[in-house]
Amino acid sequence: MARLGKNVSFKREFLEAHNSYRKLHGAPPLALSSELNATAQKWADRLLALGLMNHSDTKDGENIYTVLKSEQLTAVDSWYSEVKDYNWNNPGLKSNTGHFTQVVWKETTQLGVGVATVGTRSYVVAQYRPAGNMTMPGKFESNVLRQGKGKQHFREYTFSFFWLLFFNLGYNDSLSVVFTDTRW
Repeated sequence: MARLGKNVSFKREFLEAHNSYRKLHGAPPLALSSELNATAQKWADRLLALGLMNHSDTKDGENIYTVLKSEQLTAVDSWYSEVKDYNWNNPGLKSNTGHFTQVVWKETTQLGVGVATVGTRSYVVAQYRPAGNMTMPGKFESNVLRQGKGKQHFREYTFSFFWLLFFNLGYNDSLSVVFTDTRW
């Protein structure tokens, strides 16, 4: 788990957590945006100063989270956990699943993160571009995909070290390599 939000390793872990969940739903990986990082950090600092949990007036997508410990990566896990409440038979924006749908929104390509901490309280702000949770007809159906319904194609090839490298040494270990052919 990452410790402090201003360091590069936390941002990388935060991004990787998003991309891990997005991959489950056939959404392409996000890239960190320095512009969104700056605006998310500014808003996290503001939330900490005010002691409030309010969304900013950004036109980008936004998830916010507060925690009383130093493991801010749990924010992404918390947002994604809303998947259990998502109604796949009636897709759309609901108050109890909006964080989840923004995390996996297929058309979103950029992510920014900011964290402000005092003592044991941290505010985590994630900003997304383009914003998800668009309510136009068909948007949820095409952007919030069920697990395994994305257009990812995996092929697994197993190579035997026995045959490739260690024929004369008597080893019989195998190596599995997964090649990913991803089409968006």
